[in-house]
Amino acid sequence: MTEQPSTLYTKLLGETAAITWQELQPFFARGALLMVGGTQDLIAVAQAVAENDQGQVSAWLTSDQLKKIDDDGAADLLARDPPLWAVVVAPWVLVQERRED
Repeated sequence: MTEQPSTLYTKLLGETAAITWQELQPFFARGALLMVGGTQDLIAVAQAVAENDQGQVSAWLTSDQLKKIDDDGAADLLARDPPLWAVVVAPWVLVQERRED
């Protein structure tokens, strides 16, 4: 039997959208951006942040699968302007580069 996604997961999925780095720059300036590693499920990470799952979030932070975007990361995103997905989990905006499958 396949496990059904939680209501929160479904809500976050519906609030996820494509966005440009230019649109995200004000959130970067406020220190409110978290980059989600490309191998992670953006929505699952957002759900863990929303549910304050400290153990899982800590593990991702330790392994750099979740990290605050620093100045070098911001400059890279500005230069490359890759396609991005973002979802808000106040006070954070979680962002991930879109994979071209």
